[in-house]
Parts: sequence; structure tokens; C-alpha cells
Amino acid sequence: MAITTVDAPMLAKMFLAGAKNLEAKKEWINELNVFPVPDGDTGTNMTMTIMSAAAEVSKLGDSPDMASLAKAISSGSLRGARGNSGVILSQLFRGFTKGIGKYEVIDVVILCDALQKAVETAYKAVMKPKEGTILTVAKGGADKALELIGETDDLTVFIDEVIKEADRVLSLTPEMLPVLKQAGVVDSGGQGLVTVLKGAYDALMGKEVDYAIETESAGSAVVKISQETEQDIKFGYCTEFIIVLHKPLEEKEEMDFKSYLESIGDSIVVVADDEITKVHVHTNDPGLAIQRALEYGSLSKIKIDNMREEHQEKLIKDAQKAAEEQKLADEKKRSEKNALAEASKAPKKDMGFISVSIGEGINEIFKGLGVDYIISGGQTMNPSTEDMLNAIEEVNADNIFILPNNKNIILAANQAASLIEEKNIFVIPTKTVPQGITALINFMPDSSAEENAARMTEELSSVKTGQVTYAVRDTLIDDKSIKQGDYMGMGDSSILSVGQDMDAVLRDLIAQLVDEDSAIISIYYGEEIEEAAADQLGAELEETYPDCEVEVHFGGQPIYYYVISVE
Repeated sequence: MAITTVDAPMLAKMFLAGAKNLEAKKEWINELNVFPVPDGDTGTNMTMTIMSAAAEVSKLGDSPDMASLAKAISSGSLRGARGNSGVILSQLFRGFTKGIGKYEVIDVVILCDALQKAVETAYKAVMKPKEGTILTVAKGGADKALELIGETDDLTVFIDEVIKEADRVLSLTPEMLPVLKQAGVVDSGGQGLVTVLKGAYDALMGKEVDYAIETESAGSAVVKISQETEQDIKFGYCTEFIIVLHKPLEEKEEMDFKSYLESIGDSIVVVADDEITKVHVHTNDPGLAIQRALEYGSLSKIKIDNMREEHQEKLIKDAQKAAEEQKLADEKKRSEKNALAEASKAPKKDMGFISVSIGEGINEIFKGLGVDYIISGGQTMNPSTEDMLNAIEEVNADNIFILPNNKNIILAANQAASLIEEKNIFVIPTKTVPQGITALINFMPDSSAEENAARMTEELSSVKTGQVTYAVRDTLIDDKSIKQGDYMGMGDSSILSVGQDMDAVLRDLIAQLVDEDSAIISIYYGEEIEEAAADQLGAELEETYPDCEVEVHFGGQPIYYYVISVE
């Protein structure tokens, strides 16, 4: 039966269903991340963003009006946005809600207009939009919507075609970004968006969904979704393999193969180049997928996991992970509560500082350099836009500088700054902790806020950063084959060193960072490194690089064994 209009209660159900579909598949989306680092991942960031909005939508009850629904989705996602993918998702929602808020019901024309506004708003929010990302996938769906105007007024047909096109564009993202093709994955942010759309479409088509959103406490943006039970696992076998192609797949062949996989399963990824095709599908009959794949070539690296057998183990691991996340969240709340109390007592001043930090020792360094408010986060949990807004509110200054110290937090900081009118906010685009420290060192109290912002930003190029961590998954990136558990030495824009010996990786990384112009090497050692080992490293570096001053500091950061600054 055709559906020509959707009212606010139905749209609310669609939104909540999309949110829950994303939450259910966030770990799968995390696995699509190109960089195998133990950071706050795309699936996690997007889920926390949309669940912030879902919590607001759930407060509206069963009969919301369109204006209230639009405000809840926009405000909730904007304030809860985490990471680049989360901020872009929130901007898509922001633009979309601009297109629906004044109507009582939505038809294909209004929906098409809202999709155009969504893409336009999201592209404007990103300073240098990159194709092959969530933006490209969103644009593909919006362009398809324009093509369909005049062809159908049935929303079930209209939305289905839009999703199919978004999915098709998603499958092409490895051709747009070589790093995706090298890793054999599609864009994780784009996959997250398609996952939301598919969940929303399921609700429109009458699929039974539990729409309940349980918040941790009143006003909290933390949302808990119950684990799926064993009988809720529709497709029981996670099936992966590589097809060594007899000949390159034509676009129609690739789409036909993908359509076949959709008929026997879900969670599908098909990434093809001229020689191989990587396939991932959840299905109840792996043999059917394998049999069809053999039509295109020979198979290698076949992996089939029974997800029902693994379900109980997953529940235990998830419970342990949730408990650890809750512990970290509680510690963060206590720390920020203390920071709020201290900041509120401070007298008003002309210029103040907010910095994202990643460890106890680094916190103290930032405080010693004049930072008024520390936001815990950085590598293990990207702060939200709301975290930034709370910090801005508490710093008693007319001009406030924000140091994100992580490239995945800059967009959230910019988004927070755009929502503030009564204070002047300057986001210094620091991508690492050493850049944040350099920016603070170059602050001049006698200069204006604008002059300081320009100087601090300009000086960021004078520092090179290295970080040593471990790989959480196998991948191929920067022409380096990386295995789970390997140590990685990461530079400002690429992985510079990989190996199974941390000391060897560390020294190789530093050797690539230091050149004839280098004058200072600063070492910030993490919570797992002994002070004696760090001091010994410093002494060895002084001998190896006699023309450089070497400084060793306790950073106390988790995840990253060492953070290195070379100036």
C-alpha cells in the first residue's frame, strides 16, 4: 500500500528506529575505520551523537508536533555531537530539520527539499570537504531524491530508491579515497549514515521495533540500549572472503552481486577493484554467498563465524566494556565538577583558556601554562559539543581560546563556538597535545585576543608530533602491513613505523621526526611506562642527538605509551 505522507509521530518512530539500528551495528562500523588505533571510533561517535538526539525525541511522548520534533532532533544532535563523523551527522540533521519544521506532514517534495538542505548545511560546516566520505554518500542520496520528483508520490518507493543510491555511492567510496581501497573497506561514516536510513525505512514499512530509549538519569545524554537476544539475530553467520577475479567486475555485475547478497543477508560490504573483491555479509546460508561468488573468480581468506555461539561471550565482553566506560565517565564527571567549582570562583578576565587533555601529568602541564578549564577526553573519548559549551559557560572571560588537541575534536569545538554569542570564542586548530602546549607558550598577555589567535595558530607548524600506540585490528595502510597487537609510531599525518618491539618502533619514529633544524625533543610518557625507563630514554636521546635539548615529562596518558614533540 502506498504511503504519500508521514506525520510527526511516524517520523519520530523512524528516527528512533534509525538510531537503534546504528547503535546495534556500531562495532561493525568501528571495524571499517582505516586507522587501527584504539581511539573513540566512528560508529561509537555517531551513535553517541544520534542517541543524544534520540533521548530528546523520546521526551516528546507519543504525539509530538513537527516543530517540536525538529527542534529535539537538531538540538539534541548538535549538543551531543562527538568526533568529526558525529558533527557532520548532526549538521545533516540540522539542515534536514530546517526543511520539515514548519509542516504538519511530509510528502516526497518536502522530504526532497529537506535532504537538499541537509547536504548543503553539512558541506558548509566542513572547511575542506573531502569526497569519498559521509558527505558524498549523503549528496548521492539527495541527488537521487531530485531525480525522483515527478516520478512517484509514494514515500516507500521514494525512500527505498534514495537509500539504494546512497548505498551505491557508498560502495564507490574506495575509488574516491585510495586509503579506503588499500585497506579494503568503504567509508565508515557513510556506512553509518546508510545504517540510520535503513533503520528508519524499516519503521516506515512496519517492521516491529522497540522504540524505548532509557536514559541513565534525568538530563543525561548517555543512552542505554538493551542487547539483542539470541533469537533476534536474524542472520547467524558472519561471512567474509576475497574473490580473486577472473576479470574486472563491470558496475552492473557488482550491483547485481550486491543485490543478491541483500536478498540472503544484511550488513553487506562489497569492495571491488580490477583484481580482487572483498566481501562481508551476515547470512543464514554462507554457502549461497560462496556459490554465487565462485561465478566471478576463485576464493581466498574465507572466514565464517557463528554469531549465535559468540553472542553470550559478546554480552559478557560488552558488559565489562560498559562497566569500564561507566567508570571512566564517573571519573570524568568528578573531575569536571571540580573544574567547574574552581572556574566559577575565578574573577572575570579578558582572556581565558579551555584545553582538551589526555592524562594526569599533561593536565598539570596545561594548568601550569594558564589553562582555566580542562576537558578530559582526547584519544579515548571525544568530548561532545555540549562538553565544550559547558566549559565555555564556566570560564569567566570575555575572550576564550579552545585547544582541541585532536583533529577529531576540532569540528565539535567549532560547532560549540558557533552557538555562543555573548563571548568571543577562538578555536586554535591544535591536532595534538604538543601543538596545544606550543600554542600556549606563544600566548602574549599584552597582545589582543585576535593577535594571539593568529600567532598561536601560525606557530603550530613549528612542532612535529609522534605518538606510540598499538594496533587493534589487522590492516594495510601507508603501504604498511599491520597486525593486531603491533606497535605503531604515528606522525602528524601518517604511520611512520610499525613493529613488534616498542623500543625499536619508538626510536625509528624519533629518527624520522628529528632533522638538522630540530632544537628540542620533548617526551611525555604514559601511565604504563615506568619513570626510570623514560629517564633512560631521555639520556640515550641526549647522546644520539647532542645538538638537541631533551626534556622528559610524565604525561600519564592511557593508550599512547609515548607522545613526542620535536621543535
